[in-house]
Amino acid sequence: QVQLVESGGGLVQAGGSLRLSCAASGRTFSSGSMGWFRQAPGKEREFIARITWIGGNTYYANSVKGRFTISRDSAKNTLYLQMNTLKPDDTAVYYCAARRNPLTGPYDRWGQGTQVTVSS
Repeated sequence: QVQLVESGGGLVQAGGSLRLSCAASGRTFSSGSMGWFRQAPGKEREFIARITWIGGNTYYANSVKGRFTISRDSAKNTLYLQMNTLKPDDTAVYYCAARRNPLTGPYDRWGQGTQVTVSS
């Protein structure tokens, strides 16, 4: 099974930027995809973005489109989320996840999460 570990969270002011990383180990990401999710206090977990491991096709939630960029480094088995123009509503625990199918299906491998706090 794929094991995922997020890092890079922290405290930033509104309008600032932050880059999250997700280191993956275990199963080779030959044809699947990886995604970023977040969960704010008292709210449900929310999809943010995903990228296919092969080809790098990306898809974003409307709430982050134009501000966040998902990317991956295949050689390093690492997923990234560049977050720009951060807003207080972006405050949440951010999780990376993996799935075997590139475009659909459940994300069944999850990291432990990293806290992102955006002050106003």
